[in-house]
Amino acid sequence: MRLAIRHETLYRYTSPLAYTIQQLRLTPRIETHQHMVAWHLESSGNRHAFTDAYGNLCHMLTITGTHDEVRIVVSGEIDVLPLDRGRLHENGTLSPLVFTVTTRLTEPSDFIRAFAAQNLRGNQSEDLVQLATAICGAVAYQSGATGVTTTANDALLLGQGVCQDHAHLFIACCHTRNIPARYVSGYIDSGSTGHAESHAWVDVWVEEKDFTGWVSIDVTHAGYASDAHCRLAVARDYDSAAPVSGVRRGGGEESLDVRVNVTPLSQ
Repeated sequence: MRLAIRHETLYRYTSPLAYTIQQLRLTPRIETHQHMVAWHLESSGNRHAFTDAYGNLCHMLTITGTHDEVRIVVSGEIDVLPLDRGRLHENGTLSPLVFTVTTRLTEPSDFIRAFAAQNLRGNQSEDLVQLATAICGAVAYQSGATGVTTTANDALLLGQGVCQDHAHLFIACCHTRNIPARYVSGYIDSGSTGHAESHAWVDVWVEEKDFTGWVSIDVTHAGYASDAHCRLAVARDYDSAAPVSGVRRGGGEESLDVRVNVTPLSQ
């Protein structure tokens, strides 16, 4: 499938800024099943391209001098091939064990351990899709119910969340069994689901009779990722895969407006 994507991020401030530095993970990853037809990043300031420790294509954006807003726009077209039961065929250099390390957002609590003991029966693909189904049942999708600092345990206790929370809870459950799992940020052709087109899901390491490697699972939709998903970044959690993150000097109060549009051009 070819996806046409446009993503605009606009920060506005009540008083002038003197300095902004942002790390941008807004360029689709180089993957065997997805190919950039065209991609353009637009912003003020200076940008330095680099690849981070997880193999994500990033830019460091710095803006100096007085300014009262920061506008970042990416747009382009991506070809994405279908995946067989979510299976990825990548030649990564990182050991999957890197993704057994817990973080503040994915630390398993006693509550999560009990939930995983009941709903995570093994590390085969079908077991992991069943875990995703259980998470959707326990944490209802509710936009605005949580924020970027919400932990997996917080979301499970609340019983509400969004795709980010579903991904963190899935990863936390996998940590209870020492199963490698990683956070994925990207875009989705949401169709009629009503879920945001800026999306998060997971990759989980499986060892099956006919396949050993990463399987990509969309926890929010309780199924395998497909050619409707465009991958931007992988990491241990949202904090290290966020599309935009950084610091500023000055600015007063901040308001944020994000607009994402994903359109399928062919199927």
